[in-house]
Amino acid sequence: MGLLKALAVSSFLFVSSLAASASDWHSRSIYQLVTDRFALTDGSGPACNTEDRKYCGGTYRGIMNHLDYIQNMGFDAIWVSPVVSTFEGSSAYGEGYHGYWPQDLYSLNSHFGTGEDLKALAGALHKRNMYLMVDVVVNHLASKDFPPPFSSFNPFNRESDFHPRCLITDYNNQTQVEQCWLGDDKVALIDVNTEKDEIINTYNNWIKTLVGNYSVDGIRIDTVKHIRKDFWPNFASSSGVYTIGEVLHNETDYVAGYTHVLDAVLDYPTWFPLVAGFQTQFGNLSSLARVITTSQSAYKNGLFGTASFLENHDQPRFPSLTNDTARLRNAITFPFVHDGIPIVYYGQEQGYAGGPDPANREALWFSGYVQDKDLVKHIKTLNGARKAAITANSQFLSTAVRPATGHFPDLLETTLAVSKPPMLALFTNVGSSGTASWKVPKSGHSGNTQLIDVLSCTILTTNSDGGLTTNTTNGLPRVYLPVSALSASNKICINNLSTGNSAPGGAMPSLMLVGLASFVSLLM
Repeated sequence: MGLLKALAVSSFLFVSSLAASASDWHSRSIYQLVTDRFALTDGSGPACNTEDRKYCGGTYRGIMNHLDYIQNMGFDAIWVSPVVSTFEGSSAYGEGYHGYWPQDLYSLNSHFGTGEDLKALAGALHKRNMYLMVDVVVNHLASKDFPPPFSSFNPFNRESDFHPRCLITDYNNQTQVEQCWLGDDKVALIDVNTEKDEIINTYNNWIKTLVGNYSVDGIRIDTVKHIRKDFWPNFASSSGVYTIGEVLHNETDYVAGYTHVLDAVLDYPTWFPLVAGFQTQFGNLSSLARVITTSQSAYKNGLFGTASFLENHDQPRFPSLTNDTARLRNAITFPFVHDGIPIVYYGQEQGYAGGPDPANREALWFSGYVQDKDLVKHIKTLNGARKAAITANSQFLSTAVRPATGHFPDLLETTLAVSKPPMLALFTNVGSSGTASWKVPKSGHSGNTQLIDVLSCTILTTNSDGGLTTNTTNGLPRVYLPVSALSASNKICINNLSTGNSAPGGAMPSLMLVGLASFVSLLM
């Protein structure tokens, strides 16, 4: 059924969206999935070779059947891959199972289900007070044939609807970035001429229809930097919901401009030093700290509302870059204590370790959706801790995270302290066999306050000045909350809360990667 024709469907099939604004999304955490690779309608587990780049059978109904799995980890929103039709058949790069090769904007990809199935998914999510985010591609339409048969596209089916063919050879040339074509002669990503008023109006009406008809609560927009900035405000306004854009770039100043035309961006400038910082014991965590403070000043709304992530469908999974479990846990933890909205990519919780595309798009049914796994429980705890912090401090979501690194002469920065009251997180990249210590002169709490590390359930008491000193012999992160912020309702560390086992916060460690005194003001 076409999107425009679907507006005529009886109103009883229409389920309104739950949210329309960025602020409604800030308290959420998002589970990103590739629809084709998450779950089949019948619950079966067929073979799915990622190297084949073919459809494996995942559907919207399959997602619905596993909403308990997602919600039990603490997620209250999902992000699904693009929903519109792609070209059929195999290309030199496989089939369009991922959805990023759109051909007909006015029809849904039938491999994933019907329009009624997508509406049913939205309705099932809303009954759970969960949000639906849909990925959209605006920059281009795709063809496996070259030269492309323009008549096969919908609604833009004339050669004049597209920019003349040229390939991007210089990413420092913004005109090239915005008007030349992505892809190649094997799969042409034909750049839509988004300078034409007719095309602008068509896109704005299309996104309004898509969001309204399928009760979408937010949209993630692909390849945002490949369209001129002044296109985006009206497109975002037409959607009527939270908009978050992919701007794949490592420079904060470059990405910052897009925060003025959309609600938020995927925080790629933080992702680059996050991965580099925890990939090896030689990563420099001070680079991560610097990007955070720079972005807070450069982005329109600071880091609030941005998307903080470790993995996604475009990047190698983090375990393919390191096999150290402690560094992995540190890296997974960081997005949950960031100012942005934490996003977890499906399979991350199961320890999937696929490399670059297509290896990072594995079928999740191979995992059995097992919930009694260390990383599943780790992510569930982090979601719970973030919710507890939001409840304990009404200003948590508008309080900027304040990072500070430790320092030891002639060594790279291997520790990081992050304060976002009432949460205090301690990170290190020394690895599972390494030893590190943190000395935090000002924890953000008063003296003699009991703090509990929600990841180990051990309790520590701040010293008389509100500072603390602690160490690690296994390289694991710490996420502290006041004991008073936890209760039986959030089910975090219940047994330890009742016993009140406490370690003093003033004991000095034998090895100190410290020197945080110069950063005292950051942790006030």
